[in-house]
Amino acid sequence: MAVATDTLERVVVAALVEDVGSGDVTTEATVDADAVGTAELLLKEPGVVCGIGAAEAVFSALDADVHFESLVDDGTDVEGTTVVAVVAGPLRAILIGERTALNFLGRLSGVATLTRRYVDAVAGTGVTILDTRKTTPGLRLLEKHAVACGGGRNHRFGLDDGVLVKDNHLRAAGSVAAAVDRLRAASPLPVEIECDTLAQVSEALAAGVDAILLDNMTADDLVAAVALVRGRARLEASGGVTLENVRAIAETGVDEISVGALTHSARSLDVSLELT
Repeated sequence: MAVATDTLERVVVAALVEDVGSGDVTTEATVDADAVGTAELLLKEPGVVCGIGAAEAVFSALDADVHFESLVDDGTDVEGTTVVAVVAGPLRAILIGERTALNFLGRLSGVATLTRRYVDAVAGTGVTILDTRKTTPGLRLLEKHAVACGGGRNHRFGLDDGVLVKDNHLRAAGSVAAAVDRLRAASPLPVEIECDTLAQVSEALAAGVDAILLDNMTADDLVAAVALVRGRARLEASGGVTLENVRAIAETGVDEISVGALTHSARSLDVSLELT
């Protein structure tokens, strides 16, 4: 997925307001107003690059005279220290934007890289790795873009574009059947329901759901659920998924595995900006 320009601008402006405030005291005192320079943006460890567009938007927001040259595209694998972009122009703008640009680049590259590790771990099984709504507030579209760059697939972007009936919805509705009936009457969207027991899976199938999220089930229960469903609904496994167990989960026969850790636990990659 591509991140729309207006989304990038909105997120970048908010980040710059947070970081710059009323002005960069250090840069304005030590750098002449007419000084110009060139700097390299570096990714300093192996990984999947993501956040090039966000970094460019940072410098563009600060000064239209900054020239940004990307040397790699989002989604590119790099093996070690790599110059991913060159920035040239007003030196004050380059230094003021340095940390914000690096924060985006490091964070999003971290999400893309972790996603790629999960995707690689299930290679050959036919299982799709999904993201979740466990994203950093305000950064969802960028983080989901990073997941896509890492080879994962975006699940729901928000509460308005997908249905997922969870345990609290079931408590409020009273039963699986009641929840599904009310959803069918209210929306044309496919209905997915969260189940944590095989009995609930049977209820969901009887209600005619389109997809079932198998939540925190053991491997044996996942295998049993796959046998029970037999292609009658899409099966998504979730809960407690790690790099150590994701392949075993995939081999139970589920269609998809959703991993909250892609966005809530990814480590930012090591990045820097160096004047040349």
